[in-house]
Amino acid sequence: MKSILTTFLLLAAGSTISLAQCDKKVSLTSSKTQHLDNQGALKHAEDEKTTVEFSQSDIAISINGDNGEHKLTGKVKSDSCNWKVPFKDGKTKLQITLSNEEGESRDYTVTIEGKDGKVTLLAESPDEPDEKIRLDVDKFEEKN
Repeated sequence: MKSILTTFLLLAAGSTISLAQCDKKVSLTSSKTQHLDNQGALKHAEDEKTTVEFSQSDIAISINGDNGEHKLTGKVKSDSCNWKVPFKDGKTKLQITLSNEEGESRDYTVTIEGKDGKVTLLAESPDEPDEKIRLDVDKFEEKN
């Protein structure tokens, strides 16, 4: 009976840690943007600093590269979050609408996934089925 209770308490504590992370504002940065085709093959890559900050309701992206700085902002329409080890092993999936500085908007599905301590972000838009964007995340952290 004690081992069952101990196991239950450990599982509950782990779930609480995972859920506590999911309602936080998060920031991630990457130094390379990879453009993929619909099969996941690399089309081209760009060395540029990208910062993505998101919460359960909003997202902001700043891209700083050879073409200057670009900002995108948007709303999170839905999200799912399941991290076994925060920022190392798990997944967040966001359904978002992003707008650029000219006011043009587009829907995206953004998947942030951690495996073996390596975190990646994959963005896909139904408006551009042959263009996926992948970031290998250099830094992933909670914001205040």
